[in-house]
Amino acid sequence: MRTQVTELPDSRVRVEVGVEPEAVKQRMERAAKALAREMRVPGFRKGKVPPQLVIQRLGREAVLEQAFQDALPEWYERAVMEAGINPVGSPQLNLEQLPAEGEELEFSFEIGVRPRAELGEYKGLEVGRTEIEVDEEIIDRELERLREGFGSLNPVERPAQSGDIVVIDYQGTIDGEPFEGSEGKDFAIELGAENLLAEFDQAITGRSAGDDVEVEVTFPDDHKPDELAGKHAAFAVKVKEVREKELPELDDDFAQLASEFDTLEELRADIRERLERVLEERADAEFREAAVEAAVANAKVDLPHDIVHARAHELWEQLERSLAARGIDPQTYARMQGKDRHELITESEEAAERQLRREATLEAIADAEGIDPTDEDLIEALGPGEGKESPEKILERLKKSGRDALLRQEVRMRKAAELVADSAKPIPKAQAEAREALWTPEKEEAGAASEGDAGGEAESGKLWTPGS
Repeated sequence: MRTQVTELPDSRVRVEVGVEPEAVKQRMERAAKALAREMRVPGFRKGKVPPQLVIQRLGREAVLEQAFQDALPEWYERAVMEAGINPVGSPQLNLEQLPAEGEELEFSFEIGVRPRAELGEYKGLEVGRTEIEVDEEIIDRELERLREGFGSLNPVERPAQSGDIVVIDYQGTIDGEPFEGSEGKDFAIELGAENLLAEFDQAITGRSAGDDVEVEVTFPDDHKPDELAGKHAAFAVKVKEVREKELPELDDDFAQLASEFDTLEELRADIRERLERVLEERADAEFREAAVEAAVANAKVDLPHDIVHARAHELWEQLERSLAARGIDPQTYARMQGKDRHELITESEEAAERQLRREATLEAIADAEGIDPTDEDLIEALGPGEGKESPEKILERLKKSGRDALLRQEVRMRKAAELVADSAKPIPKAQAEAREALWTPEKEEAGAASEGDAGGEAESGKLWTPGS
């Protein structure tokens, strides 16, 4: 396949494509075989008509048009990979004429592409990192969670109070009529729990086993299902049992019951160590992401609105496919959000712009640093493989189809992000936030550029020092 790329304004390109005659011939024969399945020709069984006879009967141009339509997705994908572009949005295709026999098939398409970034500083950036500190309250809460798991529920002969589990039968009506889910038996509720309607909590607190209670409830406006939202309901409730939670004492015996440790102090130390490890991992991930975001903020990327809107379309279409895969109708999802498809796509533009800025910056960094993933890098990125097929075999298959370029690009961007994060210098998060709040001439210029005449002089109290 031959490709030639011409840059156009506003982050668009035109790609001219030439498909070799032999490939055109093969696709025509494949199209003829497909068309033969529906043809009836005397002397031949259905579906067994030779391709050349199909072409004679239907005409070369008709079969070639069908071949082009069938092959276009594959040819387009291959042209994109061979041209080395990063498309954004849908292409505008142009096929001026079909070729004569033995000639190339030529077509072209115009499409938006990821814009280029003009890099600022991206190595050795000072970035705020959360300082890890596990206070005793967090450990206490984790111990309480463990106690809850080993607690018991004991029936009591007293009025119900906050924290008790109350077993009830109930029957509800709206305007005198029962509704779906309005009846339940042996239903356990926890008084004082956040998920319990306040009217139920108040009406049942202080009641004992055997009591009958009338409860008036107004469902919140955001209640699910929607048909109950904002409605007023009346419930007849029978209190059947009051159960009190009994939790084990926090002592060495509990530590031996709940863990492999002999003492409560050992258990507390283990909880602290596990929490510190989790928080360290989270702080490290946040720090590395913040380093990349700082590099993106230092770069200049010209983003035409059409490109941003095209990426927003792509994001929404990805969500549509994800919803459909889970059996959720995208239109129903949109109605649940109280918006139409166009509004949801427009709302996605902010995320699309952030994504494009990040990708453009990382690609520019990869170019500047000469990042070129090795086969070993690609094999590592593929992981353990699929089924019995090893990652080495998967890579070999991708190379044969030319699709290794997508994996190579993904790994290249990841390595660029790792380079930025590995070179970043951590500083206390409070110091980074304070620095961000400082006034600098650069921020004044950026503000003037974005606000025009609405800017004005810097507010008093803002501080800047050269080299800060």
